Amino acid sequence: MNEEFQALHKQDTKLVAKGFHQQYGVYFDETFSLVIKPPTIRLILSLVVSLNWLLRQLDVKNAFLHGTLKEEVYMTQPKGYIDPQHPNHVCKLLKSIYGLKQAPRAWFESFTSQLLHLGFLASTTYSSLFIYKNDKIIAYLLLYVDDIVLTNNTPTFLDHLILQLSKVFDLKDLGQLHYFLGFQVTRTSTGLHVNQAKYASDLLKKHNMMDSKPAKTPSCANTRLSLHDGDPLPNPHGYRSLVGALHYLTFTRPDISYSVHQVCQYMSAPTTIHLGAAKRAGDPDDRRSTSGNLVYLGSNPTTWSAKKQPTVSRSSTESKYRAFAIALAELCWIRTLLKDLGIYLSHPPLLWCDNVSALAIASNPVYHPRTKHKEVDFQFVQERVLHKDMLIKFVSIDQLADIFTKSLPTQRFLHLQRNLTVSVPTIKGG
Repeated sequence: MNEEFQALHKQDTKLVAKGFHQQYGVYFDETFSLVIKPPTIRLILSLVVSLNWLLRQLDVKNAFLHGTLKEEVYMTQPKGYIDPQHPNHVCKLLKSIYGLKQAPRAWFESFTSQLLHLGFLASTTYSSLFIYKNDKIIAYLLLYVDDIVLTNNTPTFLDHLILQLSKVFDLKDLGQLHYFLGFQVTRTSTGLHVNQAKYASDLLKKHNMMDSKPAKTPSCANTRLSLHDGDPLPNPHGYRSLVGALHYLTFTRPDISYSVHQVCQYMSAPTTIHLGAAKRAGDPDDRRSTSGNLVYLGSNPTTWSAKKQPTVSRSSTESKYRAFAIALAELCWIRTLLKDLGIYLSHPPLLWCDNVSALAIASNPVYHPRTKHKEVDFQFVQERVLHKDMLIKFVSIDQLADIFTKSLPTQRFLHLQRNLTVSVPTIKGG
């Protein structure tokens, strides 16, 4: 059997179950494998720069074959391996295989169990972030399906950990982190340079845009898109594919977040105008405001977002206050994540807001009748501010989050882009 397995592996062949025949609640329950999210990855990379730690990358070969099944699952005997004595018998699967709906989840649980056995704990904020703390040794492990990123303060511990994991899983040590989830990581004398140049280049080739003229900004100033502008696209799938790819580019390009957010709103019925805006990578016509927030850890931007508010605001103060609450929730999440990592802030986080009235409401414990319809946000913000969990200050023309809320003139956009530590590469054709 081992020789047969080696032959299959050498030819890169896999036995795949017909998982589309499985019925929920009978043959499987949970199917998804928890994965690490971009803000967490960026935060860990920022800490690596500050602490001057090494980054190692591992890959698990045939990860989905390591999961143990909880359910009773049967399949027909695969062709070429049918038992001549019992040709009508079926196989009872003890381990997961590719094709089973629960295979990703079974693999995740198997790997998690081994990490817990080795002394790791899962983060309370993300179950795919694992933390090891023992005496003076600290280690963080990020898991994305079968891709693993490791970092810690003691290189010899990483070697020991990899050795222990190799006893259970078929691991490939890829050395220092260079390429992960479509982005490249290069260590420099001053930190880490993270980019998606190859991903962007492949995207341009796919959409026949390698010869397109570069633009300094992702959208024209004061651009407004409407649901009914332009003619309907004959094939909306191409538009959705392009916009989805652009959204993935915001992992390393926060400066395009607002424009991508705008074109994301027309996925159901895109038109020629929307496609042009997506290729330029634009404010919709439903009068709902866009909240923008940007969070720095030290000098490094780690999380950002451009998000349409769920309801129409009656004033700019109300709109800013809702954005205030969203940013505050993000800060609370980051503080919890940092505590999980064993990092405690010496001072409360500082939140900058460019609306004086919103700041006054947040700082004043007196109930305002005009905040009645947004009471949940009102109480959440006031509670955090009054308990000094956060500090709030006013910022006027230097609000960096403006780049996430509107289309800006070129010079203003480029100024804010530089403050995001974004350096735009030249993409060469191939």
